[in-house]
Amino acid sequence: MSASASGIPRISELNRRLLFTLFILIVYRLGVFIPVPGISPAQITQLFERTSGTAFDLFNVFSGGALEQASIFALGVIPYITASILMSLMVKAIPSLEALQKEEGQAGRRKINQYSRYGTVPISIIQATVLTLALETGAAEAPGLGFRLSTILTLTSGSMLVMWLGEQISEKGIGNGVSLIITMSILAGTPGALWNMLRLVRVGDITVLGMLLIFVFLVFVMAIIVFVETASRKIPIQHPRKVMGRKMMEGGTTHLPLKINPSGVIPPIFASSLLIFPATLVAITDTPFMRTISEEVIQNPFVYNIVFAVLIIFFSFFYTGIVYDPNDLSDNIKNSGANVPGIRPGAKTSEYIGSILNKITLIGSIYLVAVCVLPSFLQRDPFNLPFYFGGTSLLIIIGVTLDFMQRVQSFVITRNYDSFATAGGGGGARRPRGQGGRRRKRF
Repeated sequence: MSASASGIPRISELNRRLLFTLFILIVYRLGVFIPVPGISPAQITQLFERTSGTAFDLFNVFSGGALEQASIFALGVIPYITASILMSLMVKAIPSLEALQKEEGQAGRRKINQYSRYGTVPISIIQATVLTLALETGAAEAPGLGFRLSTILTLTSGSMLVMWLGEQISEKGIGNGVSLIITMSILAGTPGALWNMLRLVRVGDITVLGMLLIFVFLVFVMAIIVFVETASRKIPIQHPRKVMGRKMMEGGTTHLPLKINPSGVIPPIFASSLLIFPATLVAITDTPFMRTISEEVIQNPFVYNIVFAVLIIFFSFFYTGIVYDPNDLSDNIKNSGANVPGIRPGAKTSEYIGSILNKITLIGSIYLVAVCVLPSFLQRDPFNLPFYFGGTSLLIIIGVTLDFMQRVQSFVITRNYDSFATAGGGGGARRPRGQGGRRRKRF
């Protein structure tokens, strides 16, 4: 990475993409501080103090504090993520959508993404309605129909604008735009968390040694996350000899790398978004049945973490099944004339790859559950450790950072290779003087 990073200043297109990404993230952060019209700042703080300890805390973290400020970006990217989850489930359930994704390639995936954007609108309206009703009862200066309509329109428009900003980063910048926005939102609360920890040390609630132990534990967890996120299971691929013209090309052995955590940070994000949606339904319906669900599941930390863990495992296998198809991998190996040593090409290779994927996905899902759920238990009795970064937040930050660095490295390598190929193939090699470059004088 260091060798590639040294070439960053010389690539103008990469600099332009990095500056564009930074500009969009700054625009997003500025929008977080624009409040919804008609909100009393004094009452909004009291309102969200009453909702502390619920699923809305995670909602607030993902929005970078925009929710507790009643910002125009209060909904953030949660509606878009929820729509993407529902669309992914529909692709698996509806054969025509699955065929569209597989047979039409990139064009089909773009069309499915467009459907996800359409689905973001009604979900944004639903969540905006819930938030508007909460604001009207506790923080509105002039409650009424006019306040409701204007606030729902403002929050929905803000959510669609955040989605558009994320897509602009993905298309014209570097990295996954939605993931970068979530990461920026989480990191926005770091200064306040550090100040709060120093305050606890100053008043004597935490000793200096205790604070150091917390940092050591965080570094240890970060090291584990980096190790697992970069680890892979390599499947050996044997290539036979090939005859090209009059030359015999020697065969060789390569590897098919499969990440230990093939689904990345997607399962925790999907699981968190899906758990926020029932909280939204509880606020809308307010029936005895939904209140029971809220009290027994959403507001019960133990049950909440169990459901959270089950959803992470489910989405780990679900997303891995979407990204990796053992039959496609087997066909690609067979069509290239290669094979896995000791395994017959075709169905046997597909079964072999599928069994490996199931094993590493199980390991990866257990790792995700441990990282995401363990810190939440340490934050409660009898430990009461003041972690600002929960396991989900820490995993998202590190995972997105690693992905961003890999994309920058790939961009640098690709551009350097293209420049080398253009320089080498643009008109042939220049012949030295005295060997055809200039006529020799005859004596």
